[in-house]
Amino acid sequence: MADTTYRVGPFEFRSRLFVGTGKYATHELMAESLEASGCEVVTIAVRRDVLTAEGGAKPESILDHLDMQRYTVLPNTAGCFSAADAIRSARLSRELLEGMGNPGAQWVKVEVLADKKTLLPDPMGTLEATEKLVELGFVTLVYTNDDPILAQRLKNAGAASVMPAGSPIGSGQGVLNPGNIRLCLEYLKEDDPHYPVIVDAGVGTASDVSLAMELGADGVLLNTGIAGARQPATMAKAMAHAIEAGRLAYLAGRIPRKAYASASSPLEGVIAPASA
Repeated sequence: MADTTYRVGPFEFRSRLFVGTGKYATHELMAESLEASGCEVVTIAVRRDVLTAEGGAKPESILDHLDMQRYTVLPNTAGCFSAADAIRSARLSRELLEGMGNPGAQWVKVEVLADKKTLLPDPMGTLEATEKLVELGFVTLVYTNDDPILAQRLKNAGAASVMPAGSPIGSGQGVLNPGNIRLCLEYLKEDDPHYPVIVDAGVGTASDVSLAMELGADGVLLNTGIAGARQPATMAKAMAHAIEAGRLAYLAGRIPRKAYASASSPLEGVIAPASA
């Protein structure tokens, strides 16, 4: 049952919860929620316009409100709709984080989206961006749909972690297709049981996190489920408990589902009462 740490590429972590930094009402609320979640990795979308302001001055940004000694930043290419844009975003992120001395400069969460309505991944663009970023030396964590064939191809392309979607980004629908997630896990871990698979997107509440972990995922990445809650810091704490509970349940092994009842106190061997 020893399961205290796990690895993603060159990194080793204890917390299996990856938390985003967007959509919070204030930066202070974001910082409070991140602390409550117990996470070690925070994701951030690095845009060109946060690097410099007019006149060369650096504007206030999310990075100013993160303890860079405590968190490993996972830059992402959110909002990119082509492989070229995702590659450009990743390179800008690496340049920025290298200048700050954060180890997150080594890796990137790859997102190449198909359209603005669904925010679903573009399969071909995602694969193209992954292949190129691996060539450029990035440790890639790749957001994709829950297609086990594509997931396997992304792994073969060099992805350090494949991140199948539970449901559309920000939808709060949870894990819509547990069977597909199971297949992704089976395909990705077939020749390496320690290959990290992180369920990403669509989490609405703590039970969604537990389900993903009970399926065998190595971690869960979420943002809106915390940031959009009525009490974000309280929800962040709930998510932290859920990820631990789900992982323990997976390691313990659930009982099989049965069509009929099975008595908790079996009757076999019980002496029948004497007849009158």
